Amino acid sequence: MKDFATSSDAAVQAQLDRLAALSVPDGRLGLETIRTLLNRLGNPHLRLPPTFHVAGTNGKGSTCAFLRAMLEAQGYRVHVTTSPHLVRYNERIRLAGKLIEDAHLAALLDEVLGQVEGLNPSFFEVTIAAAFLAFSRAEADACVVEVGLGGRFDATNVLGPEVLAACGIAALGIDHERFLLAPEDGVPIEPMARIAFEKAGIAKRGVPLVTLAPGYDYPPEAAEAIRIVAMQAGSPLFQRGEHWDAQPVDPLARSPASVSYVDEQGRFIVHGSALHGRHQAANLGLAIAMLRHQRRLSIGQAALASGPSKADWPARLQRLAAGPLTGNREVWLDGGHNPQAGAMLGEQFASQRLHLVIGMIEGKDPGSIIGPLAGSLASITAVPVPGHDWHRASAFGPEARPASDVASAIFALPDDGLPILIAGSLYLAGEVLRLNAEVPN
Repeated sequence: MKDFATSSDAAVQAQLDRLAALSVPDGRLGLETIRTLLNRLGNPHLRLPPTFHVAGTNGKGSTCAFLRAMLEAQGYRVHVTTSPHLVRYNERIRLAGKLIEDAHLAALLDEVLGQVEGLNPSFFEVTIAAAFLAFSRAEADACVVEVGLGGRFDATNVLGPEVLAACGIAALGIDHERFLLAPEDGVPIEPMARIAFEKAGIAKRGVPLVTLAPGYDYPPEAAEAIRIVAMQAGSPLFQRGEHWDAQPVDPLARSPASVSYVDEQGRFIVHGSALHGRHQAANLGLAIAMLRHQRRLSIGQAALASGPSKADWPARLQRLAAGPLTGNREVWLDGGHNPQAGAMLGEQFASQRLHLVIGMIEGKDPGSIIGPLAGSLASITAVPVPGHDWHRASAFGPEARPASDVASAIFALPDDGLPILIAGSLYLAGEVLRLNAEVPN
């Protein structure tokens, strides 16, 4: 599976071609390569403004979006790096609020790739080195950094106490088993404990580690693994349910239009979260708690309450606008592909009929999405995932039918007033956004 991209800019494409040529020895773990590369670049990761570092299986991107929105509501300029990109590689590097421009990106990647001789870095390691180099040179007040995969051995985990304001861990689940559950001495054996152990590897001495709730959001063995790692790292631990909480004001609402947040400093209401889904209450709460428990930046309650209405995180339970692909139909888009994403979709669309257009890459479990939605499905249409091996229609059950692409799938659906959900892959989601002229900016 490739995570690369194409660009209409010839100079950027030349660098993306160089990225595509990189290969990583199978099973390589550790931070030695990224540390060496950053050292050759002058260690830019040591010169970042106060940085918020977020790990998790699901929800870490939404948490980053909320962090950015609230920091910007306070008037701060914010650098952000997230992954994967949906349409353009530029989405991975946001400088002081704006996506990096093509000319800057081409020169930046050329500079980083010029320092890789003898290292054999990965696509992601080069990307993170480029992001940190760009961040170190552009003036800003804060950084928001999303972990790519895991935490302990993720390239972003070179960040240390000298720049970190707070670390956070969003929802946990079994994903990327080949990497995160690989046999290793001295690590937890139980799968969820091992996943938690890997994510908690971002904990740093003296840096607040903010998490969701033991026994509610996390199974007990996962919460215990996080507690042990935090204690060994010397990281103060702030858990939902003990140190802070966030709940939808309306417990029956499918989306948390209003969220009640509370911690030892007080209670307040956040109105108008821009991101859909009940699960966003936890992600929003995590972001608020990270900002409330850090001591590097001043942020007022007004920014915490108003910022979430400006949060933007495409392809995560996104209501698409009327456009070339959707026409005037109600179309929802979600790139989730694991059991946790399926459970969220099942809750969101419970007691509601809908048409599902689904594309999943091989290696992902079709049942993780189909199962939770089973009671809501008026039809299932399976489509290819551009650039990847994908599950054919038969993988989604005897009632599923194939379509050559997502546009054909939507065109073939009856105009019966039912909503359409497009789901199963972020790679497919990126193609949908491109076709509907909703390229992230």
